[in-house]
Amino acid sequence: MGGEVAIRTEGLTKDYGESRGLFDLNLEVAAGETFGYLGPNGAGKTTTIRLLMDMIRPSGGWALVFDTDCQKRPVEVKRLIGYLPAEMPQWGGLRGREVVAYVGGLRGGIDSSRISNLTNRLDLDLGRRYREYSSGNKRKLGLLLAFMHRSRLLVLDEPTNGLDPLIQQEFNGMVAEATADGATVLISSHVLSEVERVCTRVAILKGGRLVRVASIADIHQLRFRRLEVDFVGAVPLEKVRSLVGVDQVVVEGHHLTCTVHGDFGPLLQLLGRSEVVNLTTHEPNLEEIFLPYFRDLAQQTPGSSS
Repeated sequence: MGGEVAIRTEGLTKDYGESRGLFDLNLEVAAGETFGYLGPNGAGKTTTIRLLMDMIRPSGGWALVFDTDCQKRPVEVKRLIGYLPAEMPQWGGLRGREVVAYVGGLRGGIDSSRISNLTNRLDLDLGRRYREYSSGNKRKLGLLLAFMHRSRLLVLDEPTNGLDPLIQQEFNGMVAEATADGATVLISSHVLSEVERVCTRVAILKGGRLVRVASIADIHQLRFRRLEVDFVGAVPLEKVRSLVGVDQVVVEGHHLTCTVHGDFGPLLQLLGRSEVVNLTTHEPNLEEIFLPYFRDLAQQTPGSSS
């Protein structure tokens, strides 16, 4: 990978025992890119982030943020990062504005116009006490704290948990603006569709090990959806089976279920020539999409957790 590197790890390991933790992570994230960090719950995503933030110490290997050693120079690293943890700290009776002032003071001050802009975009009331916030408002406050200093690197752990769809869209816009201004963004998630909207590349973890790094274009080729269709009359079974990319076709009466890989167009054209009363799509989870890679990993590391 050419150009400046925002995050580099080599052999990064945190071994909690019993095959739990993070193992031999070799990863590079280029400066200026929006990078998705994907995996099922317990895959090692948050462990990686805590190692980058020097909240825990590695069992082996090392990590750099803009060529600054995360363990040897942790204060300098933290100055480079806008961080949203998976679980927010408990600010108790402090009001939102007091939390912002406190965190801003630790970083040398705040830009009041920046705070006002982000507060309006996130629809957040800074006059309320933290303990009165809903889970969604706590997440909004976390996003405000992460974005308010225009950091060179944003590290966001499950950033859209608890956010309503409108605020999720606003978040996507904030990420796009940050990268347009030159920031690097690392987004950890267990939901593929969440990172597809904003990321250029993704890394997939399973059982504490890196399975694959891929572009979003590569991910689009891998993904599929399950489809359920209810017809008024007979199901055009043979025509559906003949379509490229359609498999696992099952018919029960007037109800059809199938799996569609790639382009939906041919199937939609076929359905348009039939009388359909209901159509539902289901997005597969990460385990299903990357099952072949997960199987390969399990064969390579016998005894590892699944």
